[in-house]
Amino acid sequence: SILMKINHLSLHHFRNYSQLDIEFNSKLTIITGENAQGKTNLLEAIFLLAIGKSYRAQRDQELIQWNQTSAMVEGIIEYPHYDLPLSLVISSKGKVAKVNHLEQRKLSDFVGNFNVVLFAPEDLQFVKGPPSIRRRFLNAELGQAYPVYLRTVVEYDRILKQRNTYLKNYARTEEFDEIYFQIMTEQFIEKAVDIVKMRLEFIRQIEGFAQSMHHLLSKERDEFRMEYSSSSSKLNYEQVDTLADQFKALFDQSYSRELKQQVTLYGPHRDDLKLWLNEREAQQFASQGQQRTIALSIKLAELEWFKQIKGHYPVLLLDDVLSELDDERQFILMDQIENRVQTFLTTASINHDLLKSLNQTDILYVHQGQVQRK
Repeated sequence: SILMKINHLSLHHFRNYSQLDIEFNSKLTIITGENAQGKTNLLEAIFLLAIGKSYRAQRDQELIQWNQTSAMVEGIIEYPHYDLPLSLVISSKGKVAKVNHLEQRKLSDFVGNFNVVLFAPEDLQFVKGPPSIRRRFLNAELGQAYPVYLRTVVEYDRILKQRNTYLKNYARTEEFDEIYFQIMTEQFIEKAVDIVKMRLEFIRQIEGFAQSMHHLLSKERDEFRMEYSSSSSKLNYEQVDTLADQFKALFDQSYSRELKQQVTLYGPHRDDLKLWLNEREAQQFASQGQQRTIALSIKLAELEWFKQIKGHYPVLLLDDVLSELDDERQFILMDQIENRVQTFLTTASINHDLLKSLNQTDILYVHQGQVQRK
């Protein structure tokens, strides 16, 4: 398969790195060192070049080194026939994103030039956690793959906020322009339908990959499936052609309830991705081991899905997850990705049996924002 990889990373006043310039020349880079030295910050920087925002920081300001006014992350992404420089500067004024040295007007034009799949300890919450975690997963993967999805979600969020504000204002002022509200609802439905359709298609595509990974990891003991579930039992997502009408009927029915509750009651912002294990809901019934197997299956499925739609594998970021997996799952995971996917893995301690089984590994040792090759 053709490969996309990151071969150079530069950091300037990013987190605890004053200055870093590093080349990556191996398929597997293991980043090791004590805790709180900056291991995860390296993964976060790589993630930032793909997604344009952090997976850890609530605010971009947290990414800037203490006592500095701006941070910079630069990377060179290598494709089979060309190299693509990407850079992101973060300051109190916001972000400046460049692709091939050209400033991008919108962050959504920056996202998707480089693809990553991240597996972090919080992803083990994927099964048990609230629906917002699974929605964020849908948005992150689809947003990286399809710029149009990202733009649709941005628009949807804008209309949702507007609609909610209007409902809240009504409670205060009791002034209400029904025609204006209706137009807003129509725009809302249009975006909602687009998002639902793209999510349904994504789940249909990724489910097959996830099932075969799950078979491998669970030794074919468990049957696993995924189902996209709507915010109302009155919406039938299998009847995708009539979705707009279904939404319209639902909003007509719940008009007075929305006025009373001052909030938009339905839409993809309230949907969930249901996970079933042997025909029981995994969220309630899966053991911790089974939850981990599901989370890992879905992460590995993402790699295959990206490969299918983009023609190349994304870069895989494994943030301290090996310690959460038993030896057998560790070996299966490494076996699945080795020599196919450029992988960055952070770990406080290295499993030496695992290390012996891997070839061409680059080991980086991180200490107080300094990186040394071992």
